[in-house]
Amino acid sequence: MCGIAGIINLAGNQAPLLDSIQRMISIMQYRGPDESGIYIDDYAALGHNRLSIIDLANGSQPICNEDKTLWIIYNGEVYNYPELHSKLIAKGHKFRTNTDTEVILHLFEDKGADCVNDLNGQFAIAIWDSSKRRLFLARDRFGVRPVHYAIYNKTLFFASEVKAIFSASEIPRQLNIYALDQIFTFWTTLPGQTFFKNIFELKPGHFITVVDGTIKEEKYWELPVNNRDQLLTIPPSRISEQIRDLITEAVRIRLRADVPVGAYLSGGLDSSGISAIIKNQFNADVRTFGIRFEEERFDEGIFQNEMTSFLNIKSHSEVKATNDSIASNFYNVLWHGERPILRTAPVPLYLLSRLVRQKNIVVVLTGEGADEIFGGYDIFKEALIRTFLSRQPQSSIRPLLLGSLYKDIFGNGGLKQTGISFFSQGLQQVSDPLFSHLIRWNNTKRIKALYSEEVKDELKNYDCIQELKEMLPETFYRRDMLGKAQYLEIILFLSNYLLSSQGDRVAMANSIEIRFPYLDHNLVDFMSKVPSVWKILGLNEKHILKSTFKGILPEKITSRTKHPYRAPVSKALIRNNSGSFYSERLATDRIKYHNIFNPEAVFYLRKKMEKSNVHSEIDSMALAGLLSTQIVAEQFIDNFPNSADISKINLTVFIDRRLST
Repeated sequence: MCGIAGIINLAGNQAPLLDSIQRMISIMQYRGPDESGIYIDDYAALGHNRLSIIDLANGSQPICNEDKTLWIIYNGEVYNYPELHSKLIAKGHKFRTNTDTEVILHLFEDKGADCVNDLNGQFAIAIWDSSKRRLFLARDRFGVRPVHYAIYNKTLFFASEVKAIFSASEIPRQLNIYALDQIFTFWTTLPGQTFFKNIFELKPGHFITVVDGTIKEEKYWELPVNNRDQLLTIPPSRISEQIRDLITEAVRIRLRADVPVGAYLSGGLDSSGISAIIKNQFNADVRTFGIRFEEERFDEGIFQNEMTSFLNIKSHSEVKATNDSIASNFYNVLWHGERPILRTAPVPLYLLSRLVRQKNIVVVLTGEGADEIFGGYDIFKEALIRTFLSRQPQSSIRPLLLGSLYKDIFGNGGLKQTGISFFSQGLQQVSDPLFSHLIRWNNTKRIKALYSEEVKDELKNYDCIQELKEMLPETFYRRDMLGKAQYLEIILFLSNYLLSSQGDRVAMANSIEIRFPYLDHNLVDFMSKVPSVWKILGLNEKHILKSTFKGILPEKITSRTKHPYRAPVSKALIRNNSGSFYSERLATDRIKYHNIFNPEAVFYLRKKMEKSNVHSEIDSMALAGLLSTQIVAEQFIDNFPNSADISKINLTVFIDRRLST
């Protein structure tokens, strides 16, 4: 995996500065510590940091085609590159390397922008056509790999991370209050938005073309949807067989690497299934990695032990995510994540990727995506139950239905009256396209009470939920209730949070590449044809995936109720606050300085949480949200580094085609 950066002069009247592209790749060198490369001419500059995984000796970037008119920098992996390589050779293309990078470049020569449809992988691609002065910039279907961009002084800047764009020039650094409002509703920004004014993110499944100074963004892929008559009618047992084959193939091609590949093993169904396939079919000596917590309610160690014993894993390593370690690493995680967060969950994953790097593993497979694709979240079942309640509001079984979802909260005796009242909210909105999520978003929005009066005034005419509705494609309305809920989870929570704050950012901070077999688009396409009833059977989540792994995993794993991955918030950030570090950032003078939050509201929240050992979910999210916002403002607005140390760049490729020098 790598980091990419670029500067394109849209006006054509001033060559990009070499110093600027050097600063851009220098500040995110952790994304590719092995080597760096630069291409520069009078109209464009491309920079690349390489984490060597394929063709270690010959894969230096930028890479050009035969006549040196096309130049590519690339962050990602295309898993079907050997098959594409063979087809391109048969067409007469000549290769200098065995990399997937060069495969993409030759495929682009053949098909132009349509080349992305042939790619099975996770990628951020930039191709500069020096003869036509055209840029092609593309991002993978689910947005595993990031691409940000900004236009300033008739110049396009793009990079894997925002901090690289800020390093390039005098681009103003300002917070985007509308993005903050999105985060304080959805837990993340809407697709295409960032936490900074006039800095954008290329949307998943989209590409940009820049021709003659004009920028055009286009969608090339959308989460598939099928009409009722297109759904599979074969028995569930046959569906499970085909899914097993698709997952196995997705794992097989994601093991392609010239370095060792490990796996994350949490003890849940998803990661256990991936680890079992690797161990049983491809690599008996696979190394696995897991997170342990000092607080028992977060810890899944017993199930990790169950799986390592069942699979006879010879090397399983664990990292202990203590409250102290979560607190002391919160700041670093925010520097890499570049946006506020409402939970501490990214921090243990940051610690885990650091452990992986220490064990000299560079690539790991993990189970993200299974819950979204196969129907694993409680919010899906909750939406189905609330839909039933909207039709049968007086049903005597409603406490039992909802109580069965949240036994850890309400116990086994059914739902308390307060819980019934909460989940009965908004039942009259069942026809709303966002029905499945409105109750949660409206609950999260309560933390906006922390806003300063100035922020409230600026946001008084803004409705981020309405903005989301206006973004929804026509195909969204063809989905059933579960399909709509899955779509919202995928475009928001998965793409914009799990694959970013808990995925690429914390892994690449430690120069680790993570791969996601469950997000193989062939598997996703197939699952779009599976009737919803087989995804959630009654209230049994991921029914079809559990059936797929029956006999492959122990019954204790396939039958266990989903254990959501969470990490301690209040006990880490309040009780274990590493001295005065966090208290200083919540001090009244610091709150007043940034003027994002109301000092009195913050003071009240702090005192409330410091006096009690029991904290509500809303208060915990509010604490994480306001603290992370204060820190990100400090990192990127107040104390952003004025210069990057370009002397540490390991520059192995430098192509200088400037005529003006």
